[in-house]
Amino acid sequence: ASLPLLCFRSPLVTPLIFGLLLQAPFTQPSTITQPNFVLLLADDLGIGDVGCYGNDTIRTPNIDRLAKEGVKLTQHIAAAPLCTPSRAAFLTGRYPLRSGMDAINDYRVIFWNAGSGGLPANETTFAKILQHQGYSTGLIGKWHQGVNCESRNDHCHHPLKHGFDYFYGMPFTLISDCQPTETPEMDRAFRRKLWLSTEMIGLITLTAVLGRLTGLISVHWKTLTCLAGFSLLFFISWFSSYGFVRYWNCIMMRNHGITEQPMVTDRTTSLILRESISFIERNKHKPFLLFLSFLHSHTPLLTTEKFLGRSRHGLYGDNVEEMDWMVGQVLDAIDKEGLKETTLVYFASDHGGWLERQEGERQLGGWNGIYKGGKSMGGWEGGIRVPGIFRWPGVLPAGTVIDEPTSLMDIYPTVVHLAGGEVPQDRVIDGRDLLPLLRGVVAHSEHEFLFHYCGVHLHAVRWHQKDTGAVWKAHFMTPIFSPPGAGACYDRGFCPCFGEGVTHHEPPLLFELSQDPSEAKPLSADTEPLFDTVIRKIGRAIEEHRRTLTPVPEQLSVSNVVWKPWLQPCCGTFPFCWCDKEGDN
Repeated sequence: ASLPLLCFRSPLVTPLIFGLLLQAPFTQPSTITQPNFVLLLADDLGIGDVGCYGNDTIRTPNIDRLAKEGVKLTQHIAAAPLCTPSRAAFLTGRYPLRSGMDAINDYRVIFWNAGSGGLPANETTFAKILQHQGYSTGLIGKWHQGVNCESRNDHCHHPLKHGFDYFYGMPFTLISDCQPTETPEMDRAFRRKLWLSTEMIGLITLTAVLGRLTGLISVHWKTLTCLAGFSLLFFISWFSSYGFVRYWNCIMMRNHGITEQPMVTDRTTSLILRESISFIERNKHKPFLLFLSFLHSHTPLLTTEKFLGRSRHGLYGDNVEEMDWMVGQVLDAIDKEGLKETTLVYFASDHGGWLERQEGERQLGGWNGIYKGGKSMGGWEGGIRVPGIFRWPGVLPAGTVIDEPTSLMDIYPTVVHLAGGEVPQDRVIDGRDLLPLLRGVVAHSEHEFLFHYCGVHLHAVRWHQKDTGAVWKAHFMTPIFSPPGAGACYDRGFCPCFGEGVTHHEPPLLFELSQDPSEAKPLSADTEPLFDTVIRKIGRAIEEHRRTLTPVPEQLSVSNVVWKPWLQPCCGTFPFCWCDKEGDN
C-alpha cells in the first residue's frame, strides 16, 4: 500500500510519526556536524559551592541555568586532586601518571614557570586533534602545564605546542604571591626554613667576626671571609627565586609573548572575560573550541569591587559569584551570535575545594558538601568529586540528572568524536565517550572501574557494579587528619600522599557510595556479605590496570620542578624582567 493509504488505514501511524519527529533532535546529533565547544573549568571550586549541587547561600544562577537547560552529572570525578595532574588528564584523556604528570615526591604540581617539567610533546591533547579537524582552538586563562625545556624561549610545553591556535592567560597558576597585599603562599613552610637557616648562618658569621675583633676567638680572617661568602651565596641561592616569585611566576602571556610581568591583578578578570568573548566573536563563522580555564576560585581570590561584600561567605563567596557572572557573560555572547543551538557548553572544576586554605578567621577555600576530604586528597570523594554540567539545546535533554560514574577524562573522546576525529590508537585512552549516556541512549557509564591516585600512589578504587547499581569504593591509603578528626590536614596545609602522614589499610576500607556517599560507615566482612568478593574483584582490576602502565620520564621530579634561571620567561633582559603591554595599550 502507498504511504497515504497506510496512514489513513492505521490510526497508530500518525502519533508514531509525530512522536519520532519530537524525538529527532535528541536522537540525531549527527545532523549538526562539528559543533562548537566551550569548556569552562573552574579552579579549586568545591562541589558544595554551586547552587544546583545543593548550596543555598552562594548565588550561582548562570551555572544553575546551564544545569536546568542541560545535563547535570552527580558523580563526576577528577583524575587527580591537584591542578597540574588533573588538567593533564583532562587534556589527554589519560591518567596523569601515564604521561609522567603525577608526582613521586611532595612536589605534586609545577612550581615555577622556569622549571623544565611539563606536558610532554608526545602527548596528544583534544585541542591538537580538533585543530587537525579544522577547528579554531583557543585557551584563555590558566595553563599550569609547563613552559620551557632547555631555553627560555623554546616553549616546548606551551599551549601553542599542544594544539591551541590562540592563548591568553597565565602559563602558571594564580597564587597569593601574585597579590602584593597578601601573605605569600608558595612553599610557605620551606621558605620559613630557608629564612631561619639564613639567619642562623648569618648569626654564626657575625659572632665569629665579633669574637675575632675582640680577641675572644682565634680565627683567620681568610676563614671569616669564606664564611661570610658562604652566607651570602646561600642567601642568594634561594632568594633569587623565592624573593621574586611575583615576577617569575605571576605573568600574563598572549601567544608566545609576555604582556604583563608581573601581572596587574586589578584588571585580570576583565581582560580574561574580554578575550573569551572576543574569541567567540572572531570565530563565529567556523567551528571553534574555547577552553576558558578560570583563575577563579583559587587564592588570592581576585575579585572586582563590584562583587566585594555581596555574598554571605566572605571573599570566597564573592569570588564564586563573580565567576558565575562571567559564565553568564560567555553564555550571553554565545546567544548574541546565534550559536546556542550549535554549541556544546561544559562546566566543571579541576578538583575539590581547598579546606585547609585559611588566613586567621578567614576561610579562603571551598566547600565540598556532604563529601569527606578536599583538595590534595586522592581517595576521599571531597577531593575528586566535582560539578559536571553539559548543555547542548536540541541534542541533550534539558533538566536531566545522571548519577553514573564519569570522569573529566571523558571530555577527551566525547569532544574528539563529535568533531569527527579519532582518538589515538597507539596509547591507552582512559576516558569514555559520554554522548550516549548524556542523550539517554544508554543507562550506564562505560566505566566499570576508576582508579584514584594521589601522586603515583594508588589510594582508592571505585567499582560500579552495573547489574545491581552499587558503587563500591575501596581505600588502600588515607591521609591522617590533623588535628585528629578535623576532616582535613590543617596542621600541614595539604594532606600528603605517602609516608608518615598516611594510614595503610589491610584489609582496605570499603564503602558503598550509593548508600553512603559521605564515606562515614566503613563496611567489613562481618557487616557486608559481599566484602571478600568485592575486594577480590577490585584486586583483579588493579592487576589488569597495572599491566597497562609503562615507565615514562617523571615530569614532576625535583630536577624538573626546581627554578632554573636560564628557563625563566622574561620580557626584558634577564634578570630585569618587567613589562606592562596592556597598560601601554
